[in-house]
Amino acid sequence: MTQPARDAPRPKKSLGQHFLRNEGVCRRIAQLVEPGPEDRLLEIGPGPGALTRALEAQPHKSLLLLEKDRHWAAERQRLAAPHTQAVLMDALRFDWRRLSPRAGWKVVGNLPYNVASPLIWDIVSQSGAERCVFMVQKEVGLRLAAAPGSRQYGALSVWVQAHSRPRLEFSLGPGAFSPPPKVDSAVLTIMPVAPAAQPRHPAMLERLLRICFQQRRKQLGGIFARAGLGWLAARLPELGLSPQLRPEALPAEAFLRLSELMAAASPPD
Repeated sequence: MTQPARDAPRPKKSLGQHFLRNEGVCRRIAQLVEPGPEDRLLEIGPGPGALTRALEAQPHKSLLLLEKDRHWAAERQRLAAPHTQAVLMDALRFDWRRLSPRAGWKVVGNLPYNVASPLIWDIVSQSGAERCVFMVQKEVGLRLAAAPGSRQYGALSVWVQAHSRPRLEFSLGPGAFSPPPKVDSAVLTIMPVAPAAQPRHPAMLERLLRICFQQRRKQLGGIFARAGLGWLAARLPELGLSPQLRPEALPAEAFLRLSELMAAASPPD
């Protein structure tokens, strides 16, 4: 029988801790991971372990837990199943390139609201995970899955959709957490696109997104002119794009093509 956590501390606001307590939701998330007996699972921020226990009940080869809170890292290691390892680690400092696409990694987690966006930005672009399932603030989930032209569509949407296919699975209210957050949450699955479809020049794509979405209400022609990229504005029509379009109207594929033009025009390092 699982022993209770010893002297469990109060959730820390500084770490954005809202612990998922609903066991039914945990089982549903674990099933969305679709783990197989040879899969390596990685959970971000397990805390008291409700989702961890649901994952341990699924087929898997190993389960690695990244926990920034010293107390919960120790508890998760103390109560770990035979194939589970807990590591005291800030997920923002983890080298996601360690997750080789050949090793069958799947990543899951109830992500703290204050770090969800930068974490997902890094994971989709650096890791070789073959499937991710994340609980995030519903507003972030809508941004990740947003379509061009929508109010939520922005740099994060383009970056994630250039590397993967995010899908909003379900949402839930504050009552599933302790303490209850002030907002609703959403669960998404994220599947990487084929290697041949991945951005060929990610650094250039990142620069382009920064230039465009800092002025998202401006027209592309003016944005590029002010950035010293007037030549790129002149080439928009050959891509079927009008200089009068705003960044939020362009799908990820258009940004990929523009980043490739920028890379081709840049001198080699």
